Amino acid sequence: MSDFNRKIYVVDNDLAFRSSLAVMLRSIDYDVELFDDGEVFLLAAQGGLSGCIVLDVRLRGIGGLEIQRRLTEMGSVAPVIFITGHGDVEMAVKAMKAKAVDFLTKPVREQDLLDAISVAMQDLRQRELELQRRTQKLSHVNALSPREREIFVALCSGKLAKQIAHELGVSEATVKVHRRNLMQKLGVSSISQLILQFGIC
Repeated sequence: MSDFNRKIYVVDNDLAFRSSLAVMLRSIDYDVELFDDGEVFLLAAQGGLSGCIVLDVRLRGIGGLEIQRRLTEMGSVAPVIFITGHGDVEMAVKAMKAKAVDFLTKPVREQDLLDAISVAMQDLRQRELELQRRTQKLSHVNALSPREREIFVALCSGKLAKQIAHELGVSEATVKVHRRNLMQKLGVSSISQLILQFGIC
């Protein structure tokens, strides 16, 4: 697991709970950052988050569900695990609909929390890998010449060389040359592979 996936933000009013949770998580090599105020946490989140969030539903001032909503608006993909001593079914449903990883009630079994964190970190890792793959794909596409990009877009939309040639006002042979070159640059050997790997770019 990368360092990226060892960060946990704990946002909870209860000092004793925060402290005991931090001791437990740090003992298994997690990097833990503690907050007792939702607004302060949101200010810190503006600089970007790089891990999992363990979040109390009921905080002084802004509540956990509102924090989750604002994080989504900010574009954060950090997974959220709710922990609360005052939860109810309606809160749990709202949290899970907003894609929380889990909704746990205090007193929390240590293993239940660790299992939820494990799920959150796996999800985070998958998102990280997908972002890396997408960034790599876009860099390959951006390396194409302007004409190659035009033909690339047309090929991904399912158009044939003859149709593309007509639309661009060039010969079919020219389109085929550009097609061969761009496929070589993108490392694919067929149109179906091109569409499968790059069609969403």
